[in-house]
Amino acid sequence: MRGADPRVVLGLHRSRHERRLLTGALDLGVTALDTSTNYLGFRSHQTLGRTAGDLLPEFTISTKVGYFAGPGGVEHSLDPIRLHAAVEQAAEDLGREPDVVFLHNPEHSVREAAPHHQEVLAQAFAALDDATAKGLCAAWGVASWDPSPLLSLIHTTVAKPAVLMVRAGLLVGAGTLDAADTLTKAWGLDGGHVWGMSPFGGSTSAPVWARIDPRVFLRDSSRLTRVQSAFRAAYHLPQVGSVVVGTDEPAHLSELVGALAAEVEERTIQEYRRLLRNRSRGQPT
Repeated sequence: MRGADPRVVLGLHRSRHERRLLTGALDLGVTALDTSTNYLGFRSHQTLGRTAGDLLPEFTISTKVGYFAGPGGVEHSLDPIRLHAAVEQAAEDLGREPDVVFLHNPEHSVREAAPHHQEVLAQAFAALDDATAKGLCAAWGVASWDPSPLLSLIHTTVAKPAVLMVRAGLLVGAGTLDAADTLTKAWGLDGGHVWGMSPFGGSTSAPVWARIDPRVFLRDSSRLTRVQSAFRAAYHLPQVGSVVVGTDEPAHLSELVGALAAEVEERTIQEYRRLLRNRSRGQPT
């Protein structure tokens, strides 16, 4: 995991897991993959191992545990036994130990575990810490779509994640951005160990991207598209060292890699965050 330099992580959420995408990523210098046990109908790890097993040693691989196939469909669980077994299974299906295993959206079950949510989260963290100590993965982290419910619990856990993944970008609200900053500080993480995800809020073709011009957040954006500019700005909303982005097209990935050399105007970013906070509090912007 690199430090200050921005890094692109190829996310496989909703991906077809085609081999040409992985070879295209390597050609662009993108050498990090992010997946999850529940991607591709719980077949992501097996598919990667089967169709691109020879390529996987060239990537750092992160995956996630927390969602399981149940009799009524997909279910979420922080049960430490299930989590530990899922990490073991991930290593077996991939044919190698993952570099990072994220606890996937722990807030989903934390809300339902009250008044025992502190104990439940601590046990889940301990399970991943134990899996790391046993060599089933190189490190573990937390991937949270909505980190706010975790804020009151973070000082009750002994084990601490090595990596945090949160939503990033211009469509993320002030509460999520501030919660990400709080978790980053509480867990003593530097920028290289904080990752962003969903930088476009789901799609680059959403109407919002035709209404705003993200190039105002960059110092020299004359050669960049709006999509490229939004992607580059996402590394500062909140401050992250890596951004996970999903695509099935190497050309799209190439466009995003081309945005990394651009410099972000920090004062504009800070002013934007101030406006977001004021709006969330009902204050004049």
